[in-house]
Amino acid sequence: MILNCIAVDDEPLALSQVCKFIEQTPFLHLAGKYANAVHALKAIRTEKIDLIFLDIQMPDLNGIELARVLDTGLDKPRIIFTTAYNQFALEGYTVDALDYLLKPFNYKEFHRTAQKALNYAELLNKPAAKAPVANETESADENYLFLKVEYQLVRIALDDILYIEGLKDYVKVELKNAEKATLSRTSLKALEEKLPPKRFMRVHRSFIVSLDKITSMTKNSVHIGKMMISVGDQHKDAFAQFVGKWT
Repeated sequence: MILNCIAVDDEPLALSQVCKFIEQTPFLHLAGKYANAVHALKAIRTEKIDLIFLDIQMPDLNGIELARVLDTGLDKPRIIFTTAYNQFALEGYTVDALDYLLKPFNYKEFHRTAQKALNYAELLNKPAAKAPVANETESADENYLFLKVEYQLVRIALDDILYIEGLKDYVKVELKNAEKATLSRTSLKALEEKLPPKRFMRVHRSFIVSLDKITSMTKNSVHIGKMMISVGDQHKDAFAQFVGKWT
């Protein structure tokens, strides 16, 4: 897999070094170099860019500001900040930066972050494994699924799932006996397609519930423990059929 990338830095020597490192990395392709973030933004809007090596302190439009105006979603370019100031590291992560390189850095450090970008891209593009089928019309239910969490696949037991909430670019999976929810960069729709419909139901545009974890329900809401989830208008007919089985 080859990542199409650009370098953005207003310091000529720093820009030249990043470009040199990109060109000697087999899985990176240098699609452009820019001393101005505004010019870089135009290229990002018109070309398919996978990765940006981005300086932070620049005139007109700095690196953080550029990151904030990029499109959101799984297919947006990933960012590795290159900066001489480590105080920007935390702010970099607030704009979903993949990593940052503290100047001056060597090729070993550069390659480490580039490899992280490659691993991330390969994970996103890896086709989801299909469950084995019992016959042509009915799939055999699996007892687990794998979710992309950070830069690895994490095995989640279906029996542990209470409910799943869709956020902007993530899903939040609430698990029984877990101190915190599991966040995965995927869509609720994609996850819904992987879950066995006999065990899970989408009741709202932002929620999928585990049917065997429901503690009480009305025609307009579902309760899982102390959590109350409203049933969305789009899903009321399907939910009414489910409720009808028990009334």
